[in-house]
Amino acid sequence: MNLNEKVKDELPLLVSLYKHLHANPELSGRERNSAAIIAEKLEECGLQVTRNFGGYGVVGEMVNGTGPTIMVRADMDALPITEESGLDYASSVVTEDAAGNKVGVMHACGHDVHMAALIGSARVMSAMRGSWQGRILFVAQPAEESMFGARDMIRQGLFEKFGRPDFCLATHVFPKIEAGRIAVRPGPIMAGTFQLKLIVRGVGGHGAIPQESRDPVVLAARIITSLQTIVSREFSPLDPAVVTVGSIHGGTRSNIIPEKVELEVTARFFNEDGRNRILKSIERICRYEALSMDIPEELLPIIELDEEGELPATVNDSFLAAKVREAVSEQLGSEFCLEAEMVMGSEDFSLFRTALADEIPCCLFFTGATQTEEMELFQQKGINPPSLHNSRFCPPPEQTISTAVSAMCATILKLMS
Repeated sequence: MNLNEKVKDELPLLVSLYKHLHANPELSGRERNSAAIIAEKLEECGLQVTRNFGGYGVVGEMVNGTGPTIMVRADMDALPITEESGLDYASSVVTEDAAGNKVGVMHACGHDVHMAALIGSARVMSAMRGSWQGRILFVAQPAEESMFGARDMIRQGLFEKFGRPDFCLATHVFPKIEAGRIAVRPGPIMAGTFQLKLIVRGVGGHGAIPQESRDPVVLAARIITSLQTIVSREFSPLDPAVVTVGSIHGGTRSNIIPEKVELEVTARFFNEDGRNRILKSIERICRYEALSMDIPEELLPIIELDEEGELPATVNDSFLAAKVREAVSEQLGSEFCLEAEMVMGSEDFSLFRTALADEIPCCLFFTGATQTEEMELFQQKGINPPSLHNSRFCPPPEQTISTAVSAMCATILKLMS
């Protein structure tokens, strides 16, 4: 049985699995049931399975003679979004978030597709053992959305316990690409990111006598405006970057000048130099905007960098990206393998590349997730299809899953034949 036939044979089971996972999503760090299902399905393929690794992480090991080691990673967590897709298998799950708020839960980022494709790849590669030699690690990772899942698995000793892989592969669904197509590129494909909190301090007082105060609301406004010049005036237009202030909180009523205002900032970049320039510029702007308002040194803004939430850019190894393109072109046809655009979203898959002193060659490719007919309809209306993290996101399961499995397995076979 060739690869196309085997994927087609496995598809009904994989779609059924996908629909179950979609209807029963779990938030970051709570993927107990999803992880149990993945572990059970991997064991059915004859793999040696390790559970609860770095939280609810699952690692399945498939050994077939002597050859390279390839790690295939899928993420498992869902988002606090109430689904509005109208699907007959839509999620109706409601739970409490970390703050105690009632929230709907939805696989609005395609991690249910990723899990189904992981199991599909394991089943196909198990059935095709006569066509390859080596070792495959199938890794189901928790907590990608909260950006601590990959870090926790690495810290628990993922590569110490299971060895350094020769290659790491992952896919991510992408609604701006038609289902049935794959997109890949060498070099940076997804941005790095850091988050920080700015505590803008001042001297409080009465709103009617502002001259006796140092107003942190005005200072926060000036800082926000100046932060927007970092990318527009300090970066080349050919060097993508983003600085966004997503949250601002301060004050209690109109006639009280508060003591402080808190801002939350995210930055996106594609290299270490860009990251450092953004951070240095934020520090400079905060300091000198404050000094220009005669804020005393002891009340200059405080910058709290969330080091645990920082990720490097996702950078595809050139050799590996070329192998993905070659394998997909041979398996699906060259017209179904596109050159991916860089996107400003971030992925903690990037941490696997930099986990060891000797970088691990990694490649993440995009799997199309919108039916051709729907794509044409959206284009006629001049709008984009529902994006990732959208309550109406609903990829076509059969075509999306089969394409992801075919691309992944064809690449593994290309590397291990």
